[in-house]
Parts: sequence; C-alpha cells; structure tokens
Amino acid sequence: MTRKPRYLWLADQLRTPILRGEMPPGTRLPSRTRLARTYRVSEQISRTALRLLVTEGLVEARPGSGYYVRDVPDVFRLCRTDATSGSGLGRLSREPFGTEQEIGEHPINERLRMREGEPVYRTTSRGLAEGRPLTLHRSWEPASLTVGTLRTPFDSAPEVGLLERLASAGYPVDRVVEEVGVRVLRDSEAALLDSAPGIPVLVVERTHFSGDRPVETSDLIGSADQCRLLYKLTLARPRPRGRA
Repeated sequence: MTRKPRYLWLADQLRTPILRGEMPPGTRLPSRTRLARTYRVSEQISRTALRLLVTEGLVEARPGSGYYVRDVPDVFRLCRTDATSGSGLGRLSREPFGTEQEIGEHPINERLRMREGEPVYRTTSRGLAEGRPLTLHRSWEPASLTVGTLRTPFDSAPEVGLLERLASAGYPVDRVVEEVGVRVLRDSEAALLDSAPGIPVLVVERTHFSGDRPVETSDLIGSADQCRLLYKLTLARPRPRGRA
C-alpha cells in the first residue's frame, strides 16, 4: 500500500475539524512554524498543506495575519446539454490562454484516431470565480482539418464558435461523447490552477464527431469539492399506442 504524502496527511488533520464545525469560519489556524513543531513535519510540508486547504476553499490566507477558516465554499454547476456545445462554464468567466501547434501524443492521438507524429492545435483556457481559477479547459483538434485555411483556431475570429468554424471547413459536428471521471491533479495542471498537485479533480473528456470521425477532443478539469456537472438531456416523447 502506497504511503500518503505527509502534506496530504497534515491537510487531513486540519480539514476534518473544519468540516465537522469544530473550527468555525473566522478561526485562525496555527502558523506554519507551530504546525511543523506540533505535527513534527518540516515547514515546507506545513506550507504546502495550508496552500492545499486554500485551494480547496476551506481556508483563506490574509497577508501579514495568517490563515483563517473560510465559510463553506460555493458549489459551481457546469451545465452539460445536448442542445448546444458551448463552454459549459455556467457562472464562471472564461480566461483564454491561446492556441499552440504541437505534435499529438498519447492518449490524445487515440481519442482523435491520429497516427503518431501528426500535428494538433491545442487551445487552453481557465474558468474563473471572483478572479480565482476554478477550472482548466484544454482542447485538441487535428491540424490537418483546417491547415492552409482561415478556419484554424489561430485565424478564426474570437466570436466564431467551434461548431460554426468546423462546419464551415466541411466538418459539421453531429455527435458529442463525454466521459466523466475523478483523478488527481497533475503538476502541469496545478500551475495553471494555482493549486497543489495531487488533489482530487473532476475530469470531463468531451469529443466532437463529424460522422464517424473525431474532429476535436477536450478535457475540462475542476475542483472535485466545488464543481458539479448538471446534465440537461432531451427525451423523445413516446408515441401514443393505438387503441385496439
């Protein structure tokens, strides 16, 4: 059995009384030095544990004063619907980071059914709540679909959506597949979310299809504590049965 990192263990020792209400909002937490002495860990570990609790929304850092218990963090519902294929960010504001061309790697190649060495366009953005990053969105599409046209993510106008852009390039999207899971936050993602790697996150893998061909795939990553997925699906009305 893998031993839990010490900073996660220390975060557990502080998180439990907070969630039980034993440390109400406004309670000042011990300093990093005091935590290190009390729990016999390094100050680096106590600092990382406190930062993790800040990321989870349970604790806030007040410059020059210390760390304090926050009110219960807000829950953000990310709407998923079969009627549109928008950002799905709900009340979050979108902060774009831009697009880059790179060589596709596993498992993106597998999701896009691409051969090794083929280029993709990768677009990155964040969802913000009161200026704080809460979700990370990364999407990939085969460069071969639009290269040499004015319909690449680089050339298309910002107000032109994905579906409109791909349709004008001859790839109308007629099917979307989503797979939802939970995993830990990776190092490369943690930096963009101003968070600590290793915390549990919700991951939505969405792939757009034009016929049988996948034309874009994306990852929506958000805090497992604060993000919920709200699905709105249209059901066909059953035909009334004829009377005998």
